[in-house]
Parts: sequence; structure tokens; C-alpha cells
Amino acid sequence: MAAEGGGKEMNEIKTQFTTREGVYKLLTHSEYSRPNRVPFNSQGSNPVKVSFVNVNDQSGNGDRICFNVGRELYFYIYKGVRKAADLSKPIDKRIYKGTQPTCHDFNPITATAESVSLLVGFSAGQVQLIDPIKKETSKLFNEERLIDKSRVTCVRWVPGSESLFLVAHSSGSMYLYNVENTCGTTAPHYQLLKQGENYAVHTCKSKSARNPLLRWTVGEGALNEFAFSPDGKFLACASQDGFLRVFGFDAAELHGTMKSYFGGLLCVCWSPDGRYIVAGGEDDLVTVWSFSDCRVIARGHGHKSWVSVVAFDHCTTSVEDGDPPAEFSGSDEEFHEQIHFGAGRDRANSAHSRLSKRNSTDSRPVSVTYRFGSVGQDTQLCLWDLTEDILFPHLPLSRTRTHTNVMSATSPPATGQTTTTSTTTTTTTATATTTTTVSTTNPTNGKDNGSNSSTSGNPANSLPSTLPRSNSLPHSSNPTGGNTPNSHTGNSSSTKGNSIIDSAFIATGVSKFATLSLHDSRKERHEKDHKRNHSMGHISSKSSDKLNQLSSSRTAKAEAAKTLGTTLCPRMEDVPLLEPLVCKKIAHERLTVLIFLEDCLVTACQEGFVCTWARPGKVGLLSSQNNPANSPSGTVV
Repeated sequence: MAAEGGGKEMNEIKTQFTTREGVYKLLTHSEYSRPNRVPFNSQGSNPVKVSFVNVNDQSGNGDRICFNVGRELYFYIYKGVRKAADLSKPIDKRIYKGTQPTCHDFNPITATAESVSLLVGFSAGQVQLIDPIKKETSKLFNEERLIDKSRVTCVRWVPGSESLFLVAHSSGSMYLYNVENTCGTTAPHYQLLKQGENYAVHTCKSKSARNPLLRWTVGEGALNEFAFSPDGKFLACASQDGFLRVFGFDAAELHGTMKSYFGGLLCVCWSPDGRYIVAGGEDDLVTVWSFSDCRVIARGHGHKSWVSVVAFDHCTTSVEDGDPPAEFSGSDEEFHEQIHFGAGRDRANSAHSRLSKRNSTDSRPVSVTYRFGSVGQDTQLCLWDLTEDILFPHLPLSRTRTHTNVMSATSPPATGQTTTTSTTTTTTTATATTTTTVSTTNPTNGKDNGSNSSTSGNPANSLPSTLPRSNSLPHSSNPTGGNTPNSHTGNSSSTKGNSIIDSAFIATGVSKFATLSLHDSRKERHEKDHKRNHSMGHISSKSSDKLNQLSSSRTAKAEAAKTLGTTLCPRMEDVPLLEPLVCKKIAHERLTVLIFLEDCLVTACQEGFVCTWARPGKVGLLSSQNNPANSPSGTVV
């Protein structure tokens, strides 16, 4: 494994990484791709996506994998860590003309060894229902594009249903379909069912049953991804306008909202117990949002570009020994059952079965660790630990804690510093307490590219203003075009009082954050003036998106300042800033997939390579590991 440094080492692709559980290893012979293993030319193509399903095969090899690469869709038996992938024998392969697959989802309820139901969304707006085992195409929805003409961004079966599924489009609309209904030969007519803050739900007016059953219009701009809660009762939506909106699905009521630091939100996921939501996007951050408190409880900075996927690791999320807080409404067994990712489905009375995070001083905090991961366009994989120090900042610390000074209010740690302690460390200042869990590090598992860290730094709920938070997040952020304010204003007086400072804070960091223009703020202002007074063609001839960003930059800054500092979007110094436990460059092209399985985790990049990383102690004996016929010519080692 490469050590810290510059030159080739900074761009070296990692084939293993170490966490406190042990070493995760890339299984090069368990790589899935197109049969010729030639890297795919990803220019202008939709992201590679991966879906899994278990068909309960009695042979013990029931996992099936589906992935799209360009115009192609593949369906294989997934052998994981057990055996090498045999790419010469796909169960099904489809090549589409005039459109490309963008997303897909299996129905786990109806899956058997003889039949599976797979939904596939397309760039032209259609949705196809296929059975890749029987090699049948059952139905095509929105065939004439009368319902929506924009690209399908996300498709999911409604949890627990054999026939209902939800489809999101880049138009910002979602549609609820029933596989038994037709879509009709004319454009649907809608009737308002429910309306709220920046969203509306309509029913389809028709004398006979037809699709869609419902149309949701959410926010402004594309609806990039949605995710159902583990119990299927709530729906989290990540939109290009930068807002996370969480709805009660059946009642179509808005439960809560959150605003990105700037730019659009691209991905979202739920914790296994449904208590927390993590979102990522164009601000390069991962943001942790509490479902019960409807507020941001932490942000994580480790990526150098847009975060494309976030996912919780249900196998590593755990509760260690300790008494639960006194205000938890339920038995110890119920809490332990819920946190071990099996009881997320039983979270019907979620508001009544949550841990109290405030004013509980009568008992020790439960030792909780949520593990989640993220991948981004910077080709890096980050793993994060969310511990009780962040979740329960007001609870007393366990007596067994070791107090170690890990951050000074006047002297920040050096940029390349790596902590190699295996204890839980706490720092107490005059105005705040900072607590962080640090795992033992391998000397060869240091930081990569200046941002890789084997330390999980978890500051406390509120840091004093004297703490130099910019040491972890070097530069402030700049809102990009497309952000629109939500009418949630939080404390309006506070917002007004800080708007000038916040606007300046945003403006000064416009050029230095990884995802934004590399021009300095002075040059950007000059370009905007140039745009107003001269032809637009002189500003940039490469992309109309750049023109749109320049034209809306000033408006976006002003709009973002309205929400910055409120509960919708706290300032960086107002919430704990996590550092990644692991941050590794694992691909040459942007990463588009991260899925945690029982014995491995799966990633995929835009070149079309789907990689399997064996968990510690789970490396199987690949029967054809040394078979030259199966040696991958396109594998990065």
C-alpha cells in the first residue's frame, strides 16, 4: 500500500485498506464487467448502476447481480467472495437503441429461482418491467412519453408491495405506478390531492384505472434520488435545488427538510434503524440528519469532488455494552433489536421509540457506532463512523474513557498529522467538549492525497468560535446555480443579523473549494461583469452550464445566505465536522456505486468495472484464482 507522498503515490489505485475490524481486500477475480473486460468510454453516458437480489436458490448461490454499462444491461449469477466471476455466461444481456438504462431495481418479494421482476428506467423517460431469468419483457410504462419526457433518475419498488413502484425524473416529478394498470393513450389529467411547502401531490383523473396513480412535484430542478425508510413509511428525497425533503409516504405529508451547504443533493440513504439520514452532493460533504429532531447533527469532509453515493453498513453498525439513556421509551431488548438493523421494519411508532438526546444525565450513554460509506467523482471511497459522542453530546461520558488532548483552541494540528491511538479521546475547552473515537491505524495506512485519514474525528455538538475549523475544511463554500430558498427561515432575526457576514463568508471561498471554479473571486466577478456587457460567447465556449452558473452565481449567493445559519443549513462551526475513517482512491474514473453486503462491499466506476472488496476474514478460496483464462485484462491492481 502506498505511503503518503506526491507523484505516482498520490494517484496509485489502492487494492486494500485497513479499519479497526481488519483488512478489506479487493478480489480482482471477482470483478464484473462487460465480457471483453475493456474499459468503457464513459463520455456522455449515464452512471453505471448495480442492483442485487437473492432468489433463495437451494444450491446456496442465490445472489443475482444486474448492472448497466452505456446502452447495455447485464444479468449474472453473483459469486461474491466464493468463486471467480465467469463473464462468459451472463444469464441475460440486452442492448438498447435510442436510449440508455439509467437505473434499475429488483422486487425482493416476488423473486424466485425461476423468475424475478426487474424495473429498468431509461434516459428517454420510459420504464421497463423485465424478467431476465425467463428473458421476457412484461411491460413498458410511459412508452409514448406522455407522462414525462425527462430522464428517469431513480426507480424503486414500494416496500412490501408486489405491484406498486415509484419513479423519479429529472423534471422534479415522481410517479406512482401499478404494474397491473396501463398508461393510457392520452396524456393524463391530474387533480390536486395535497399541497405543501414546495411540493404538491396530484391524483390521476380517469374513469378507469390507469397509470400513474399519483404525481409528486418536489422542489425545483431534478429529483436526483429518493429512498424509502426501513419500515417503508417515510420517503427521503434529494433534489437538485439542494434540499432534502422527508415525507410520510402514505399521508403525503412533509415531515422535515434540510438544505445542503451549497449546490444540489445527489444521493440519500437511511440508517438501518431509520433514526438518521445521510445525504451527499455538490458541496463535497456528507451530511447527517436526525429524523426525530429534524436537524443536521454532523457533516463529514473527505471528498474532493461531488459525492455520488452514500450507504450505511448494516453489518458494522452496532451497540456495545452500556445502559440505554433513561428517557428511551421501550425495553433494552427493543432498543438492541432495533439498532441491529433487523427492527427497522418494526419502526411503526418511530417517534415513540427513539433515544432522547437531551437532558439525560441519570445513566451512561449507550455505545453506538453507525458505519456508513460514500464514494464520489474524485474516485475515492470514504468510510465514516458516527458514534455516541456525536449522537448524544449532552450525555455524561463513560468512566472508562481516556481523556486525551486532540485539538487545541489556539493551535490546530498539522495538516499531515495522523493519530494512532486506539482509545476514545476527549478534549474539554472553556466553552465546549469535543469527543472523538480514534481507531488503531496501520503505519502503512496513512493519509492519501492529503485527505485520507485513519482517524475518525468527531467534534462535539457546538465548537467555540475560536476553534480553527478550517483546518479540517480548508476553505469556505460557494453556492452554485440551482439553489432556491425554502420558505423555512428558522430564526429570522438571527438570519438577518448574520446575512452580511455569511454572504462574505460564502463569497471569499468561491474559488478554493474542490468542486467549484478554480478562478479567484476577483476573476469570477470580472467574468460576470463581462457577461453582462459583452457577448456570452466570449465567456466560455465549452459549456452552457458554465454560462448558467455565472449568470446565477450572484443570486445563488444571496439566496444561500438566507438559509445559512438556520436549522435548515447550520454554519460549519455550528455542527461537528467528521473526518473519514478511511479515504482511498480505488478507481481511475468517477465512482457510481457503493453497496454493503454481508461478506463484502461492492463498488463500481464509470468505466464499467464492478469490484468486490472482501471483508476482514471473508476472503474465499477462489477456485480459478490462478486460471490464466479468467485473468482480467482491464483490472486495476
